[in-house]
Amino acid sequence: MAIRSDEITSIIRNEIKGFDEGADVSGVGTIVEVGDGIAQVYGLSGAVANELLEFPGGVMGMAFNLEEETVGVLILGEYTHLKEGDQVKTTGRIVEIPVGDALIGRVVNPLGQPIDGKGKIETSETRPVEHIAPGVIVRQPVDTPVQTGIKAIDSMIPIGRGQRELIIGDRQTGKTAIATDTIINQKGGDLICIYVAIGQKLSTVAQVVGQLEEAGAMEHSIVVVASASDPAPLQFLAPYAGATIGEAFMQQGKDALCVYDDLSKHAWAYREVSLLMRRPPGREAYPGDIFYAHSRLLERAARMSDDNGGGSLTALPIIETQAGDVSAYIPTNVISITDGQIFLQSDLFNKGQRPAVNAGISVSRVGGAAQIKAMRQVVGRLRLDLAQYRELAAFAQFSSDLDKTTRDQLNRGEKLTEVLKQPQFQPLPVERQVAILWAATNGHLDDVETRRVGEFESGFYRFLESTREQLLPSIAKDKTLSDETTAELGKAAAEFKQQEGFGKRDEAKGEDKAKGEDTAKGEDKAKGDEAKGDETKADETKADEASAGQAPSEESATAAKPEPGTEESGTEEADADATSVETTEGEPRMDEPKAAR
Repeated sequence: MAIRSDEITSIIRNEIKGFDEGADVSGVGTIVEVGDGIAQVYGLSGAVANELLEFPGGVMGMAFNLEEETVGVLILGEYTHLKEGDQVKTTGRIVEIPVGDALIGRVVNPLGQPIDGKGKIETSETRPVEHIAPGVIVRQPVDTPVQTGIKAIDSMIPIGRGQRELIIGDRQTGKTAIATDTIINQKGGDLICIYVAIGQKLSTVAQVVGQLEEAGAMEHSIVVVASASDPAPLQFLAPYAGATIGEAFMQQGKDALCVYDDLSKHAWAYREVSLLMRRPPGREAYPGDIFYAHSRLLERAARMSDDNGGGSLTALPIIETQAGDVSAYIPTNVISITDGQIFLQSDLFNKGQRPAVNAGISVSRVGGAAQIKAMRQVVGRLRLDLAQYRELAAFAQFSSDLDKTTRDQLNRGEKLTEVLKQPQFQPLPVERQVAILWAATNGHLDDVETRRVGEFESGFYRFLESTREQLLPSIAKDKTLSDETTAELGKAAAEFKQQEGFGKRDEAKGEDKAKGEDTAKGEDKAKGDEAKGDETKADETKADEASAGQAPSEESATAAKPEPGTEESGTEEADADATSVETTEGEPRMDEPKAAR
């Protein structure tokens, strides 16, 4: 059999094409220093920024500082077993975490690893933790509301899908409560919520997760945890991991909400790793790019255009202030980045105004665009009325003579302030908010006692649902208040007040009580005056008899004797008489007998 050269050439060519060299090329470096969650590695000249590096024992790290001879690495996990001389390998991958629907209902760490004991998360999709924010062209204006279920926020400081709204206040003023209530209010909706706990106590995180589970909100929520016991690099990475998970849903055309609790501790963690990496410190020892660290995070929140899926990522960063100082370094940075802030004041919290929202400092730069039309119709003057109330209340402390207009404004402000109070874990549907705020702003609560406003509110909801079953659903469906709806609300409020005894009936009871007290006081005073008159008459009779040289008559003695229980008043009257008859020196006393004169 003859061997053909062209066949041999073809076989050799195919073998060469299919040859796999199988060489695994990776950079290898050596640890020269390790501790406090960071490592200095020598020999990784090919490493890139934010590259994932592999340490012995399966621990991963992130390339953070790229220097001439060494690489500063943030160790993302346990580092106590690492030592000088250990080898570190490059992976060729940027730090990335798993994303997707499989994470919903789970509690994970900033690397996407489950820490809730519910087993492995089955997902094949991953995204890099650091990602460039969407550009201007692919965005659209914010015009769809995120209903928090909190009257004070949905009415005066509305939040829209794709907005960045800061929650700021001192510790223990209800910042986390607002975030959790917002998450709970999304139950049954289409908004996926991510709660990122940064530097929080594990007991606090467990409490929040328990509250979400009890309310059934974990069905649409993901919790990312970098607790106070975790290394600073994990705390630094946590908010970026949460944003990455939310971005994945946004790119699918879904709506997501991400809560960062809180960015003050994130700034502390970034300051810690930067100082450990020998980066130059700036103001308050923060690194020079601390503003960029927060801006590149919050700019990832966006409302995408319809051509790009129409999804959105809403950010609710939280900042903790010290003694209400909103002009500090980190608070002013984040205020300038976000689209508004909700300021919680400890003084209001301690007075029982909860949520303790200061409507004067709080603002939403999106405004009415993030409200349904019905809410805009109702709360047009709400913020102005509250501002006038605060001003007049401060003025009224120094003045007791107020005209009727001022008294009416103070009364209206008291009722509005009381209406805006709300218990925790009880978010309200927007149609209920519209109903009670309409009643308050249109004067239906003006004649209700302040202490009964809460009772009025809860009863009014039940009354509407029992007597006018279609009224609240029509507001929710139409998202506007027609003339017919407004008239029906007015009739319902009047009927409810009449039926349950609110308003003028309370005033009438108060007037009757006041009249009764005045009548009783008048009768007591008349009896006292009559008794005093009898005593005075008896004294005059005794004086006349003494001047005539006669013994007191039996009648006058009887009149002069005080009745039981009047001895004290009689003594006071006698003292008064003695004082009134004293004259100037040298003149005879008028009550002396004529013989003595």
